[in-house]
Parts: sequence; structure tokens; C-alpha cells
Amino acid sequence: MEVTAKKIDDANVLVTAKIAKDDLEKRVNKLAKEAGKQVKVDGFRKGKVPANVVKNLYGEKLEQDAEGEAVREVLDQGNNELGVKPESILGQPVFKKYDKTDDGIEVEIELSLRPEFEPEGYQEVVPSYDEPEVDEKEREERLQSLIEAQTPYEKIKRKRMLRKEDMAVIDFEGSIDGEIFEGGTAEGFNLRVGSGQFIPGFEDQIIGMKPEEEKVVTVTFPEDYHSKELAGKEAEFKVKLVEIQEKTVPELDDELAAKLLQGEENPSVDLLKEKVTEQIKNEKLSKVYNEELKPKLVEALVAKYEFALPNTIVEQEIDAKVNEKARGMSEDEIKELKENPEKIEALREELRGDAVDSVKATFIVDAIARKEGIDVSDDEVSQAIYYEAMMSGQDPQQVIKYYQENNLLPAVKMGMIEDKLFSKLLGLNQ
Repeated sequence: MEVTAKKIDDANVLVTAKIAKDDLEKRVNKLAKEAGKQVKVDGFRKGKVPANVVKNLYGEKLEQDAEGEAVREVLDQGNNELGVKPESILGQPVFKKYDKTDDGIEVEIELSLRPEFEPEGYQEVVPSYDEPEVDEKEREERLQSLIEAQTPYEKIKRKRMLRKEDMAVIDFEGSIDGEIFEGGTAEGFNLRVGSGQFIPGFEDQIIGMKPEEEKVVTVTFPEDYHSKELAGKEAEFKVKLVEIQEKTVPELDDELAAKLLQGEENPSVDLLKEKVTEQIKNEKLSKVYNEELKPKLVEALVAKYEFALPNTIVEQEIDAKVNEKARGMSEDEIKELKENPEKIEALREELRGDAVDSVKATFIVDAIARKEGIDVSDDEVSQAIYYEAMMSGQDPQQVIKYYQENNLLPAVKMGMIEDKLFSKLLGLNQ
């Protein structure tokens, strides 16, 4: 075989070769001879099937295997010629040419390599920021919310009318054109007035009712209501106000602070205020980080370093961005794209710049993280996904399974490494 290898740049290699026809025939004969020792063919003893019989039976498969073996050898020779280590190769080889001729096969194969560069001076581009401040009004509003969240609703002892923010305990029966509809009836239902939980207009019409009072409430279901049978229709609800409940918010003292600071040593009002201030500050800092600091730092790092990128990875990132864009398109737009290859190519070129920056940023973050000794374990990734699933009310095991099956775990891990690294560089975790 004639094999030539050259570096397109520091991250991409082109291997060209001519695989002679007689070379392929020798490989087919060798494979047929080896297969003859294993296959079973009627009329022949096991292990004694002649090569020509095997070739007649499995000729196409043998040719494919011979070609595959030859290509692997081409790649091995090319890598050895350039001193490319197997662990440096990213993704799958891309065939730029694979032409079968009467004399054999001519191939051109492109390989992508992991960029190697020394990240120096990255501290110079870390953006500065002002520590967010928390004023007394913000702190008091948060404290009030925490106290109210811990305060239960209780039945009022005095007689008065229902008002906003009360908890109304109601019985109701809904009908359309005199017919009771499914899901429109309940007894002892708790409705916080002003929550917007019911159909628009319902809660406004029960304000002013007194316990044991009955009333007919007329409302119209929204046009985009989730139940098509009810959407846009006018309905009547017979409502009975069973009782009114309200919150009596207690004064903040050390006893209440202790309830809100479970697990803390020496709980007190002062400690609670300190914790609330810290919580608000961290929320503000997180907002600044995600909306300002992180984008600025990524942009600065991408601009600072210049190095070749693996073409395969860039193309994969463009694919991902095209798919992401397509998810927001209508069926007609997608159909038009499929029918016009030039439009797909134009879209790919439009997204190339962002894809290049994204890939570049990933390699920069990876290099700096290794230099800073920052890593994230697989357990940390699983725990993060588990927590997010719990917070969104999803089944954690199903979510983790989805991430595994769709090969999304590496991206999650890289995102966590990025946040860990940037937090360190910005001094957010100190």
C-alpha cells in the first residue's frame, strides 16, 4: 500500500492511500482460509472447508472485511508516520474520498486531533465586579415571606366577608347549558383568593361572600383552555362558601427564628437576618454571574487564544445548532429546508461562527481546568441531575436514564466543570 500522511494543521490530519487490488485479494484469501476453520458447510468436515468454497458462500462479506482491515492499516501507518497517539484522536475518521477502481481503492481520510496548547495569562482577562448589596427593605420582605410561608391558615372566629388573600373553603358545581361537566364539581375545596388558580373572573365574583352564603358565578373558559370541550364556553358555578380562613402572622422572635433555622446552632433573630441577607446576596451574585460575568469571561478567553480546531467536532457542533434551530421552526419551514440543500448549507454557514466559538471555549475551559486541578466526579453529575429532577417534580431515575441514553452526561459534566472553574477564577467560591 502507498500511504501518505500530512497535517492540515495542528488539529487535523489527512491520510491518503492507494490500496492495490492484489493486496485486497490476498486479504480476502487469508480471511477465507481462516473462516474455513470455523464455518460449518454441509459435505465438509468442520475446520476443513476449502477457501474457494468459503469465498463462494461469503464473498461479499469477505471483501468488506478485507477493505475494513486495509483501511485500519492505512490509518495505523498514517498515525505512526506523524507520531499521532490514539488518545489524541477525537471522533470518527471522515472519508473525503473512497473510490474503487480496476486497480484497487483510492482513499482520503481526515482525522481530528485534540488541540494541544498551554493556557497562559488567563487571569488577565477575568472580569472585575462589585459585590452586590442587600438593603434592609429587601431583607425584611424576604423575612416576611419566610414567616408567612410557615404560618398556617386558620378558620376566622369573627363573622366577616371574604376578601383577597383569604383561604376560601368552598363547595361548587359547574354546568354548561344546564349540563354538569366532568371535573366541575368539588366539596371542601381550598382556594386562596387572588391566586389566579381558577378561571379568570371566578375569584373576583366570590369576594364579599359570607360563610354559608350561596351564589351563582358566571365565567367564560379561555379560548386556549387545556380542555377543548370547555375552551371558549360560558359556564355557571353554584358556589357555597363553607368557611373563611386567614393567616395571623406572628412577630419575629428567637423562638420563631429557631423554627426557621432548624439544624443551626444558637439560632436567633440576628442569625436569621444574617442568613437571609447571605441568601439574597448569593441570588444576586448568581444572576450577575450567569447574565454578565460568565458570558464576558467566555468571550474574553475565546478572543485571547488562537489554535486550530478539530474539523469533526466543529461540524458536530454545527449539526447540534442546526437541530436546535429546527426545533423552533414550523413544519413548512423544515420542509422547505429539506427540499433546498443550498438553504441548509446557508444555515450551517450562518451558525458556523457560534459553533467555532463554542468548540473553542470547550477546549480552553478543559485546558485551564486541568491546569487548575478542577474536576467533577460522575457521582457529582448524578447528584446534580437528581436534585434538578426532584426540584422540577420529575422522576430522577427516569431523567438520569434519559441523559445516559442520549449521551448527554459529558455535556452536563463539562458545564459543571466550567462553573466550578469560573467560580474559582472570579473568587465566587472563596
